[in-house]
Amino acid sequence: MAAQIQAFFDPKTSTVSYVVADPATARAAVIDPVLDFDFKSGRTTTASADKVLDFIRQRGLQVDWILETHAHADHLSGARHIQQQAGGRIAIGARIREVQAVFKKLFNLERTFLPDGSQFDHLFSDGEVFHIGELEANALLVPGHTPADMAYQIGDAMFVGDTLFMPDVGTARADFPGGDARQLYQSIRRLLDMPAQTVIYVCHDYPPESREAQWKTTVGEQRAANIHVHDGIGEEEFIRMRQARDATLEMPTLILPSIQVNVRGGRLPPPDDNGVSYLRIPVNALK
Repeated sequence: MAAQIQAFFDPKTSTVSYVVADPATARAAVIDPVLDFDFKSGRTTTASADKVLDFIRQRGLQVDWILETHAHADHLSGARHIQQQAGGRIAIGARIREVQAVFKKLFNLERTFLPDGSQFDHLFSDGEVFHIGELEANALLVPGHTPADMAYQIGDAMFVGDTLFMPDVGTARADFPGGDARQLYQSIRRLLDMPAQTVIYVCHDYPPESREAQWKTTVGEQRAANIHVHDGIGEEEFIRMRQARDATLEMPTLILPSIQVNVRGGRLPPPDDNGVSYLRIPVNALK
């Protein structure tokens, strides 16, 4: 039986989270859940993640996995809240260690924070096979946006994180620490070498005014119409475009709080001796 897929769109961060369920066993995975964060007040809330949890409870699902495609820079991960309420193993690509090392230095994180991936329950290697109930899934390394980006292939569905967007939006930026436009192109071509009917689910949509948010497309549609990387656009042309475009982009609004939480698997930094957790703002450190 095919996987049952339910999407949840958060308009504040333009993020799409997913529940992927095996109808035969009622086992499920949650992909890229969101923890709501108000930058002005520094307050977190769980409304977005609770919508996911409500769906899980209504369908009587058992969560096996909470899958992160990468350490997001545009929203805080709701993985820890999902785990506390519904169980499951929090997982990400093994190269998260490289990302952790970079940002431990940038934020001068506490001595006890180790960039070894131990903050997650499982680290996927490239090509690793895992299961959601009776559904077979494959974890694919797709670096470029960050060194640790993963795509998850579950049946004929591919969850690509930030690597690809909808065809009329294009591709992810590659100028974050450890990002690489050449690697991004090669990762995208790896995905687009899949059969044309493979369904692609994106992690974000930034739609033009002419349409509402969408998150489902196919390999064939991407190869025919992606404005940045359709068939006929070569590696060097893509790199020139991506680097020129990235030079014009501002940093995401929530990059500084998000990264500090997301390299910890959705946990807040350990509280100080007054019981309060603090997020650091490095001054003049990011370009």
